[in-house]
Amino acid sequence: MLRIVWIIAGGVSLGVGVAGIVLPLVPTTPLLLLTAFCFARSSPRLEMWLVEHPRLGPPIRDWRAEGAISTRGKTLAMIAIAATFTLSLVLRLPSHVLLIQAVTLGAVTLFILTRPGPGGGNLES
Repeated sequence: MLRIVWIIAGGVSLGVGVAGIVLPLVPTTPLLLLTAFCFARSSPRLEMWLVEHPRLGPPIRDWRAEGAISTRGKTLAMIAIAATFTLSLVLRLPSHVLLIQAVTLGAVTLFILTRPGPGGGNLES
């Protein structure tokens, strides 16, 4: 039963993650990492398919091997973070919401920017 729950959770995160490739503000890589986590607990075959996939696998392999995020991934994440906060400002969200969002997005930004690039460099793509 638990195996089925992990497969469903992996399938949902994969679907949303793949949608994030074309939808702005939907984080693809974290959802692919979640998918790999779920599939690792449910189906070694699905996990292997995902990790070895030519388009979806490289960010997962980079993260597992080195905790690395590509320059392209960092750039897209920064664009999404800036767009999210800008939209919140345009929508004139309450100041307490903006404060919470600023602190959270700031922490996420710091985390992303301090991860190495693939191969150990911060400027590698």
